[in-house]
Amino acid sequence: MENNSEVVFVLQGLNDSLTNRQMYFVFALMLYLFTIFVNLTLIVTVCLERTLHEPIYIFLCNLCFNGICGASSFYPKLLHGLLSDSNVITYAGCLTQIFVVYCYVFCEFTSLTVMAYDRYLAICKPLQYPMLMPVQRVALLLLLTWCFSLLEAIIGVILTTRLPLCRRHINKIFCTNWEVVKLSCANTNVNSIYSLVLIFSHSSQTGLILVSYIYLVRASLRLASNRKKFVQTCVPHLATLIIFASSLMFDSIYARYGGDSGTLQVVQNLLAAEFLVVPPLINPIIYGINLHQIRSRIILNFSHKREIHKKH
Repeated sequence: MENNSEVVFVLQGLNDSLTNRQMYFVFALMLYLFTIFVNLTLIVTVCLERTLHEPIYIFLCNLCFNGICGASSFYPKLLHGLLSDSNVITYAGCLTQIFVVYCYVFCEFTSLTVMAYDRYLAICKPLQYPMLMPVQRVALLLLLTWCFSLLEAIIGVILTTRLPLCRRHINKIFCTNWEVVKLSCANTNVNSIYSLVLIFSHSSQTGLILVSYIYLVRASLRLASNRKKFVQTCVPHLATLIIFASSLMFDSIYARYGGDSGTLQVVQNLLAAEFLVVPPLINPIIYGINLHQIRSRIILNFSHKREIHKKH
């Protein structure tokens, strides 16, 4: 087969009538724009309001920014494919999509772990919290989150680029690392081992989050103030983790051990895209509704703009 750089992959899942694809395009475009809007609204609100310059809101901004990256790794290619007669992607484009998706996934897990650690300190050690979570530590945690995620993604992509490819058909509507690895005609044991390392690493992060929640629940049962903090910040955090981890786990398991049945393939494509569509959309909405400071500031900003328009 030709060099990998000359390979053009054929993606599956968009073979429908032109009318249907145009309808899907409008729906996907509206969903993408709304996702960008809700995330940017929360980020801008936190940046402009000095009273929101606290660790929990800064970490939330990072989560929203990562959500924009995740959505942007999926929607643009999907939208282009919906309007094209042939849904193809170049080798370089596929690796770029894999890299961004990888970064999004790893950063999401690490960000949720950091946020759980922040909530543990805020609720279980409220008196020491300002000393334990100064601005310098917040910046360091954000830096480590992105460096760790980028390093994991770079290693994964490098391991994939070394594989010669024998096929071109990807059984998904977007590129994923394991789907490309399965197209190789060489030994992929190293890639499988690295995947297991990643699964163990981020499963451990999930375990740390759950352990922190045991302490958070205990602390919230003792004091009413802790209970309020738990409901406002920890419940949406836990919901986000469950949705993200379950959809990602299903996709990972089915991609390796699932069958190729047509019906199951449709379900797989829908659930595979869930971790790129649902968390980036619902994260800012859930946190915006539950965090009174953000909700009230957003409402105030929109009310102020409405009054200005009425005067003019």
